[in-house]
Amino acid sequence: MEVPGIVGAVLEAKGRDVYSISPEATVFEAIQQLAQRNIGALLVMEGGRLIGVFSERDYTRKVALQGRSSKETHVREVITGRIVAVCPTTPVAECLRMMTGNRIRHLPVVDGETVIGVISIGDLVNFIISAQRATIEQLHSYIAGGYPG
Repeated sequence: MEVPGIVGAVLEAKGRDVYSISPEATVFEAIQQLAQRNIGALLVMEGGRLIGVFSERDYTRKVALQGRSSKETHVREVITGRIVAVCPTTPVAECLRMMTGNRIRHLPVVDGETVIGVISIGDLVNFIISAQRATIEQLHSYIAGGYPG
């Protein structure tokens, strides 16, 4: 099965909201923001520069399960420094491979050094389903009375 589309189209469909937090914020502040926004990850930004991603997984594995205090632990202490990011022209199929290969659920989208969005595995699945639905509708139209184009 061919997976259609590029990251830029996914961002156009879902929006370009970017939620971030300072590395000096506490983990408690980060999980509060995750809960308030109903999201699974925050970009960690320092001086306008992306330095990492903080996710629910970071909290559970590096704070809760290790008995650390979320009110005393800083975000900087629990993020991984290795950033996996994509650009607007990255194919959706490549994003899926990157997420699976790196065992991550969120990808920052960058244009040069500027963060322009974030995509999640759920965003990609929704995009693929919408693209397949559109193809099915076109085929139904074609079969029912000729292709309108």
